Amino acid sequence: MDLLHSWGVELAVHLQTRYSRYEGLFSLASAVADLHTTFFFFFPVWFHLRRDTGLRLIWVAVLGDWLNLVLKWVLFGERPYWWIHETRFYGAGPAPALQQFPITCETGPGSPSGHAMGAAGVWYVMVTALLSIATEKRCPPLLYKFLQLGLWMLMGAVELVVCMSRVYMAAHFPHQVVAGVITGVLVAEVVSREKWIYNASMKKYFYMTLFLTSFAAGFYLLLKAVGVDLLWTLEKAQKWCVRAEWVHLDSTPFASLLRNMGALFGLGLGLHSPLYTETKRKKTSTSFRMGCIIVSLFLLQLLDGWTFSSENHMTFYFLSFGKNAVALLIPTTVVPWALCWICKGERQDKNL
Repeated sequence: MDLLHSWGVELAVHLQTRYSRYEGLFSLASAVADLHTTFFFFFPVWFHLRRDTGLRLIWVAVLGDWLNLVLKWVLFGERPYWWIHETRFYGAGPAPALQQFPITCETGPGSPSGHAMGAAGVWYVMVTALLSIATEKRCPPLLYKFLQLGLWMLMGAVELVVCMSRVYMAAHFPHQVVAGVITGVLVAEVVSREKWIYNASMKKYFYMTLFLTSFAAGFYLLLKAVGVDLLWTLEKAQKWCVRAEWVHLDSTPFASLLRNMGALFGLGLGLHSPLYTETKRKKTSTSFRMGCIIVSLFLLQLLDGWTFSSENHMTFYFLSFGKNAVALLIPTTVVPWALCWICKGERQDKNL
């Protein structure tokens, strides 16, 4: 395994040396690949353009990231930025000089890559949705072939940049990002075949949130009871990160878990709110849906600017859960209802 890790470090050093001018692009790729982008940008757009695709995005993102957490705890993957300091592979010789960046010091295990896995699942859902729309619109066969080829090539290019960015940042080894891409596509394909996710009851959302959270917490406590600390990586991150402020609590496994559970629970609350039921019965125009998208994105940007202290871990986790729950409530319930209410008031004024 050390030999495989050493090859990965060599590639990271090569990327950092030869492609240093692309640091901004790689940083952007890692940021966009984070599931935060799915919750705060992709979902509001797709939900109002094509409801089923929006729901599928959330289910794929949440279930995929939960599986990623479990796999990381099982596989005990190293990360380059701390491995080079602790391995004996280089003997008495100097270890390769790996640069670190503000997004390098992830605190969880490294395999498989969560960014690569999440991006693969989300982009798979969006590409298949666009191809499905083209089929419904009876796109000419030749044009469909070109569209199909172009979309899959676009997804491949995005995944390549994301994978390169994670290796460049010294956050992952190459085999970890490859494993992430493969697992992400598999999760998206399996979840996409499940039809019940489009009409799940509030009970199913509640019990699914409770099950996923309880399983992860129970798995952690069970292994801790037998002497296995699944948070072993946090100490390594704090020890080997060149700047202490680059180690963020929101990159810990439980912070990620509760953000995702908040998003799933918030989606359930939004879809089963009386306000959503009221607006769903009304026929909405294209301009209304576009208005919902624009207002939702604006409000979500304001919500995203809300940050809170990480001094108290339990409070931080609770607020992370609540913030993501609200992030899903805004586009599903709050904005459509508010715009319907405004439009209704304008029509009444015109009739007076």
